[in-house]
Amino acid sequence: MKKFACYIHVPFCYHKCIYCDFYSIIKHDGINDYLVSLYKEIDFYAEKYNKDYSIGTIFFGGGTPSILEPKLLGDIINYLFKKFHSTFEPEITIEANPGTLNKDKLTEIKNIGVNRLSIGVQSFENDDLRYLTRIHTAEQAKEMIFAAKEVGFNNINLDLIFNLPKQTKEKWEYNLKEAISLPINHISCYSLIVEPGTILNKQILDGKIKINDEDYDADLYERTIEFLTEKEFIQYEVSNFAKKGYQCEHNKYYWEYNDYLGLGPSAHSFMDGIRWNNFTALNFYTSAINKNLHAVMSSEKLTDKQKTEEFVLMGLRSTGINIRRLELINNEWLNKNKRLLRIMEKDGYLKMEGYKISLTSKGFPLCDEILLLFEY
Repeated sequence: MKKFACYIHVPFCYHKCIYCDFYSIIKHDGINDYLVSLYKEIDFYAEKYNKDYSIGTIFFGGGTPSILEPKLLGDIINYLFKKFHSTFEPEITIEANPGTLNKDKLTEIKNIGVNRLSIGVQSFENDDLRYLTRIHTAEQAKEMIFAAKEVGFNNINLDLIFNLPKQTKEKWEYNLKEAISLPINHISCYSLIVEPGTILNKQILDGKIKINDEDYDADLYERTIEFLTEKEFIQYEVSNFAKKGYQCEHNKYYWEYNDYLGLGPSAHSFMDGIRWNNFTALNFYTSAINKNLHAVMSSEKLTDKQKTEEFVLMGLRSTGINIRRLELINNEWLNKNKRLLRIMEKDGYLKMEGYKISLTSKGFPLCDEILLLFEY
């Protein structure tokens, strides 16, 4: 029986952060309609897939999933297990904003079966947090991480953003030092990306702020790799670092090009070589569920060329390309790119060991540029 990663998008937030382009809404009067539709969607896909698939991981993303009461989250988890097989204790992650947590709530979240927390800290500088319009302080973030450890969470990730406006290299290194001083075993470090339609994008267009250039961004990223590697965090994906044994199993499903099922508004799925995405707006999502029992807005069956491109991309962004699996998709790719691979290996950008091709620390910052060089 094959396994899939299950992602549940919870779109509710207290407010919209200036850099965020994920689908989220600040009105909460639609929670009940959302939950009713979500259960119908689970029923639809259970009927379709439960004979051939079991649940590998569950991930609540958003939005801010920690806005929901733990009992509601627990009911969703139990319903998924009722409808799908699971032969072992899967990794169950919830994204959480420190400003929505307290020790009692953390205890409840632990008791419903969640065994991994991903805490959106973003910065340990209060000036940065105010600029990003986060609802927590650096002190609250630290307090909640210690509280999570105290109530029994042994698998904790925190998110940080680098290359913020006016962020010096010293300030970014301060953030990294603060992070590793906490009882966490996974760090996700993302460069600030300016997405169209965000408040941040408008500020830049209006000339109110200026983002540092790509060279400065690259310097911060390279220092991140160097610093965290020295502290025994393994880089297993472009933006993700973990202590040994604490890589995020859910995200590995994406990076290793395995099946995943997305539930909720704006969620994306990839099952049996078919990709689809749900309607984004909550009212469109619920209307579609009421009409069709699913909320698919568009779908496509991937060609072998698309599969090859995505498999190579995902592999190089993470722990490497599994050559044996790649040959099942496209047995010509290796021959087409053999000369280029040898040149990049000689120049220190990647390494070829056994049946795996992976980027080095020198190659990771140039991942996107390297991908453009290959022939598919």
